[in-house]
Amino acid sequence: MPEFCGIQLAHPVINASGTYDAVAARKVFGDQLLEEFPFSAFVSKTITPEPRAGNPPQRIWETPAGMLNSIGLPNKGLEGFLAEDLPQLAELPVPLIVSVMATNREDFSRLVEAVGGRDEVAAIELNVSCPNVHSGLIVGEQPAETEALLETLRPLTAKPLIVKLTPNVADPGAVAVAAEAGGANAVSLINTLKASAIDPASGEPALAMGHGGLSGPAVRPIALAQLRAVQSACELPMIGMGGISSGADAAEFLAVGASLVAVGTENFRDPRAGSRIAGELEKATSPGRTAEPVLDLE
Repeated sequence: MPEFCGIQLAHPVINASGTYDAVAARKVFGDQLLEEFPFSAFVSKTITPEPRAGNPPQRIWETPAGMLNSIGLPNKGLEGFLAEDLPQLAELPVPLIVSVMATNREDFSRLVEAVGGRDEVAAIELNVSCPNVHSGLIVGEQPAETEALLETLRPLTAKPLIVKLTPNVADPGAVAVAAEAGGANAVSLINTLKASAIDPASGEPALAMGHGGLSGPAVRPIALAQLRAVQSACELPMIGMGGISSGADAAEFLAVGASLVAVGTENFRDPRAGSRIAGELEKATSPGRTAEPVLDLE
C-alpha cells in the first residue's frame, strides 16, 4: 500500500480536481459507489472564498486527442462547501484532499485555516493559477510569489499542503523549488495548457471566453517532460497527471518519479476509469510479469 505525505492509500490512482463529481455520482450509483469507489483518495473540485457561477457556455470543446475547457471554477464558496458538500464527501471510503484557490494571501489563509481545521480533511491542494490581485502576477508562474504564499500558509495548518503547478511556465522546476522552500509537502502537475479553438461552423471562438485549458492524451508528453524537470530540481513527492487513460500511461508517470497519478479527462468518458487504470497498473507492475511480444514491422 503506497503512502503519500503520511496518508495510507490502497493504490496510487486518484482523481484530478474538478473531473469527478463524487456527490453527483453517488446520487446515480447509490451506496454501490462507496463499495467500489474508483480512487484511493478523492480531490474535491476547487473551492473559492465566495460562491462562483463559473463561465458562460460554451465551456467545453473536443479537440483531437484532447479537450478544451473553460468551466470557470463554479462552486458554493467556503461556507457552502463546509455546510453542504463536506459532510457528503466525508462519507467517502477514502482520504479527502480539498482543493482551494484565492486571489490574495488573506483569502488563501481563510480557506486553509477553515479547511485545515476539519478532521474530515486529510490534505489541502493549493490551486495557484489565479492572479494575485495585489501584485497582478499569477502566483504559480512566479517562484517568489509561490514561496511567499507558502510561507504565509504553512504555519496555519499541520495538514499536508500540495501545490498544483501550472505547465504554462518556462521553468516549472524553479516554481517547485520555491514551493519546497516555502514549506510545501508535495506538488501536483500538470494543470491544463492554455489553448483555444475555432468553431468551423461559425468561424467564431469555440469557447465563450475565447480560450481555455487543454487536457487529455495530447498533453501527456508535456506532462512527462515537466515531471522529469521538477523531479530533478527538488525532492518533493509528486502527483503526476496529464492525459492518463490506461495503466500503461500511469506506469510512465511512476517511471519518471511520480508517487501518485491522477486521472482527469478520462473520467468524463469512463466514470470507473480510476479502478480500471489501477487494475491495469497493478498487472503491468506485478513481479514476474512477462513482456508482451513486440511486432516485427521490418
